[in-house]
Amino acid sequence: MKTLAIIFTGLVALLHLGFMIVEMFFWTHPIGYAMFNTTEIFAAQTDFMASNQGLYNGFLVAGLGWGLLSKRRDVVIFFLLCVITAGVWGAVTVKPTIFIVQSIPAIIALGLTVLSSRKP
Repeated sequence: MKTLAIIFTGLVALLHLGFMIVEMFFWTHPIGYAMFNTTEIFAAQTDFMASNQGLYNGFLVAGLGWGLLSKRRDVVIFFLLCVITAGVWGAVTVKPTIFIVQSIPAIIALGLTVLSSRKP
């Protein structure tokens, strides 16, 4: 169970690393248009916002990495809760599929993390 928790938490971190890279460096590139279903005009107008959003995703990656590398369950739980909250907010304010892509993997990772640390 603990191994699965680490794998899912690592997956969440990798997803956010990908979001960070696209939002910060490829927002105005065909990769960004395709990934986020945007147009060249929209991307050009929102590049500064996407870059800022990418930075926040980088903080999530850093926090999850810190928690995994230091084996700090409390840090992992905190940052998974941040990811879940961001996914819920994104689903409410932008589009519902954000919950599926962002929150569901984090919910699974959180559940596995909590269950793996419970004493029988």
